[in-house]
Amino acid sequence: MAGLEVLSGGKPFYYCPKGQMVLGEAPIYRASDSTLHWVDCLAEPAELYILKVDPDTGDAVGEARVLHLEDSVTVQFFRKDKPGSYIAAYYQGVCFIDEATGKMDVVKEIIPTDQRDNLRFNDGGVDAKGRFWLAEIDKKAMSYGPNQLPASYGTPKGRLWRYDPDGSLHLMIEDGVVCGNGLGWSPDNKTFYFHDSVAMVVYAYDFDLETGNISNKRLLIDRRDSFGEPDGMVVDTNGNLWIAMFDSNRVMVFTPEGRHLKDITFTARNPACTAWGGKDYDIIFLASGKWRGKREIPDDEGGHMFKFKPGDAHGQPKHEFAG
Repeated sequence: MAGLEVLSGGKPFYYCPKGQMVLGEAPIYRASDSTLHWVDCLAEPAELYILKVDPDTGDAVGEARVLHLEDSVTVQFFRKDKPGSYIAAYYQGVCFIDEATGKMDVVKEIIPTDQRDNLRFNDGGVDAKGRFWLAEIDKKAMSYGPNQLPASYGTPKGRLWRYDPDGSLHLMIEDGVVCGNGLGWSPDNKTFYFHDSVAMVVYAYDFDLETGNISNKRLLIDRRDSFGEPDGMVVDTNGNLWIAMFDSNRVMVFTPEGRHLKDITFTARNPACTAWGGKDYDIIFLASGKWRGKREIPDDEGGHMFKFKPGDAHGQPKHEFAG
């Protein structure tokens, strides 16, 4: 794009001590002790990292504590008024995780065990009412590759769910999702954003905060004729979308109307997920995955953690689950 501002986000600020993660995901920042929490969802076993960072600079303070998990966990959030506990999407549904031990307690199995070869959970979000949203991957549809699903496949099987603090489960999108990703909301809570990474598109919906309902689906960002798979995302206080673009070395910034504003490039081919953090929520933390393609990417530093301080933008804490 002619004239597009491109900034350098540089190299990792934290190199994982055991080497590259397979796929770093789901960073969240806790202000009370200035810690950054994220997962390597494809490690065997999956791992949860907890790292103390400087609240002003975001720099690492010491080494991360690493907990082994009983199943793949792709996204986690803090629970309101329940210190030391996360709500998370594990391979088959919703669980709670104990921060001290990594112990998982399944609270809602959604995908039956005999469907593990077909479906799994991926990204999620918590809305301003403390409800947990979690999106699936259709693994067979995903295996065709980005924007390569043949028409003969039919409708992808992936779905979007909402798990409420009262324990009720709601099917929000009943099918059509290849790889659900990048869930987020506008600052006024009137718009819900949802990515399909493998389909290479970002959708916007009208959002009713009181009921939790979504409607009026529309295509916001279309990457099918370009590059980069829209992955994890955060929204700034001006409503701009900061999207980790997998297979692109960059975070791309878009206006609420979907206009491409600027890029921040990193030494990771596969940026995966973003979070606002720091004392003033003016630092973008970025989890990434290592390059696993057939061709070699020299000097790729994916699988470590990055940060970037925009200087002209900041966000808000990610919401906590209210149950």
